[in-house]
Amino acid sequence: MEPRIVATGLEFPEGPVALSNGDVIVTEIAAGRLSRVKPDGTVEVLAVTGGGPNGAALGPDGALYVTQNGGFQWHRRPLPDGTTGLFPGEQPEDYTGGAIQRVTLAGEVSTLYTECNGIPLKGPNDLVFDREGNFYFTDLGKNRPREKDRTGVYYASPDGKFIREIIFPMEGPNGIGLSPDEKTLYVAETPTGRVWAYDIQAPGQVANGRVIGTVPGAPPFGYSFCDSMCVDAEGNVIVATILNGGLTMFSPDGSKVQHFPCPDLLTTNACFAPNMTSLYVTLSGTGRLGVFDQWPTKGLKLNFAA
Repeated sequence: MEPRIVATGLEFPEGPVALSNGDVIVTEIAAGRLSRVKPDGTVEVLAVTGGGPNGAALGPDGALYVTQNGGFQWHRRPLPDGTTGLFPGEQPEDYTGGAIQRVTLAGEVSTLYTECNGIPLKGPNDLVFDREGNFYFTDLGKNRPREKDRTGVYYASPDGKFIREIIFPMEGPNGIGLSPDEKTLYVAETPTGRVWAYDIQAPGQVANGRVIGTVPGAPPFGYSFCDSMCVDAEGNVIVATILNGGLTMFSPDGSKVQHFPCPDLLTTNACFAPNMTSLYVTLSGTGRLGVFDQWPTKGLKLNFAA
């Protein structure tokens, strides 16, 4: 299996959201914007958010909710095939701070949250809506030359009325997803390569955190990082995998693991198409959006998906 390339020339794409009309909205972290990728591969700018828009999801009001990471330092580095790729680095000099933003499909941008209990958000990364109409999100934090943030996982409402921290601390929490019955919350940690599962006792209340697996390492050093994730209809957790570029699929309890290589060291996110058989994937280092036209498992429709 290898993904078919849908669009090129994107500035570190992430946060794919597949719409019923065949369009795919992606965040372009390095460009500080959201863009609409048409079925023929043409790209139209939807909204300019500034900073570093990262994850995105449709909410109950039909608007997009975006985890704003505040931006990165960016570096061009050589790739194994002799070309160059775009890599994110430490907190930039023009860091705007972390936030949760709301973006309408007409391109209007507003900010919902910049802090929780007086503590600023550092680098929100990914989010998922539950059936209640609220959302869980991760804060990856920022790295600086001699320090990095300690961060966690949050639960918030899309009307701006409440936000609370529900897991702390974690090591660079990134991808986040819900099991089909919404009894389990999955969280991926970037630097450790670990995928965690938490029992959901009530909306926004979790317990019994445990590691269900670690993404397989890539030669020659034998390690890899986790990025964002999605969940299929069988409850498998599909984690975008960095360095060992591709998608790693874990069974719900982690007992089975399968890796699907992708042509990018920085494979960062995935989402199912409305047909629930195709799987879009962001190939961020090379600025491409790809799609597996026939993914081996059926997709899970997200709450409030178009």
